Amino acid sequence: MSPSTDQLIAAEEALAAAREVLPIFLAVEPGDDRPSKALDALVAWMKGNATVGEVRQAAFDAHEAARDVSDLPARYAARSCGQAASVAHVITHAPHAIRYAQKAKAELAAE
Repeated sequence: MSPSTDQLIAAEEALAAAREVLPIFLAVEPGDDRPSKALDALVAWMKGNATVGEVRQAAFDAHEAARDVSDLPARYAARSCGQAASVAHVITHAPHAIRYAQKAKAELAAE
């Protein structure tokens, strides 16, 4: 089943928010590509080149990366990536991706 226009718009917004904070995660965990792969999977899904199941697994992996990192801004950034990828499964994950991105930036600014 093809995604709706609304779901693609939500995915694009979530993707933009997550991409903005991904460098926060990568600065702390440069060798951990799970959040990056989640965003790559979302882009592939948006182009029709990945299944919802593939993107969902990538989202789970990004959330695992978030659990594995102790730095709070980096954790929120990884969660933003996981939530963004989850839009392929459920559109209502988009606001969570944006919220986690905002939290990542706020925590980084507070340091």
